Amino acid sequence: MKIAAISFTERGHALGRRLAELLPEHELALFAGLGPRGSLAELVAEVWGGFDALVFICAAGIAVRGIAPLIEKKDRDPAVLVADEAGRFVIPLLSGHIGGANRLAARLADALGAAAVITTATDINGVFAADTWAAEHNCAIADTREIKHISAALLRGESVSFRSDFPVTGELPQGLTERGDAECGIVISTRRERRDFPHTLHLIPRTAHLGAGCRRGAAAQSVIALARAALEDADIHSAAVAAVASVDLKSDEPAISELARAFSAPLAFYSAAELAAAEGEFSESDFVKSTVGVGNVCERAAVLSSGGELQVKKTAGNGATVAVAVCDWEAVF
Repeated sequence: MKIAAISFTERGHALGRRLAELLPEHELALFAGLGPRGSLAELVAEVWGGFDALVFICAAGIAVRGIAPLIEKKDRDPAVLVADEAGRFVIPLLSGHIGGANRLAARLADALGAAAVITTATDINGVFAADTWAAEHNCAIADTREIKHISAALLRGESVSFRSDFPVTGELPQGLTERGDAECGIVISTRRERRDFPHTLHLIPRTAHLGAGCRRGAAAQSVIALARAALEDADIHSAAVAAVASVDLKSDEPAISELARAFSAPLAFYSAAELAAAEGEFSESDFVKSTVGVGNVCERAAVLSSGGELQVKKTAGNGATVAVAVCDWEAVF
């Protein structure tokens, strides 16, 4: 996790430096004061999109005023926490579940010998938090507005239906049931549309790996459109994309980078030799082999990235090719 620690006093700066020592497993950057920036708003805007978490070491009101104009959506906002400069309290302010602010607060409090002030209802009542579980198990959420209905039902002591297209390991949390059709339900599936209940929280495991290839200078929008069409034809939700992969000769190709950005997915590149070693039956092209050194890029890259099986074979159009492979996944409780 990339963390920005923001402080404004000497004592706060010292605590920020201490956090960097106490959290070696995280990448922590210190922002001591405003520096050349003219205002708190400029500082927060600068770090907002580049870090997974922001830890303010100051009064809570300063942090709230700083982040208020930038708050967008709970599955997009970074985790935001505030700690007092004495290191006595750590308070998650934003993205407690999906962004991991509650979990980070507990970790910081443990390291500092401080108290983590957790205020989310599911946590303080010991109720299953579906959004926390989704974040910890690499699932996207189709519609975050449904979270409140699931949480409210569990807090009232009502049953919430549960269905999964994937294997389930362990016992379901209290309140979830695989029997019946409740008003609210959780569905785990990579299919594009799942509205099994009046209020359906659709969790989408990130199991799909896009393999892609394209001619030099291909239009990015055309490659993206081809990928979206391939996913749609296979009834795979776009949020299921875990990575985009290609041959290393395309590492500087703008269309491939834009494809990964469109799906908010990391990029992976493989050499021709690595692609050639991929196991499976693939569509082969003599032209592609003469160009990049291996007869197929998209299918082989997808399989290597996923470690799984090819689900969508090579789809071609507009000077590009895409394929989809999926990795194994199970719902673990």
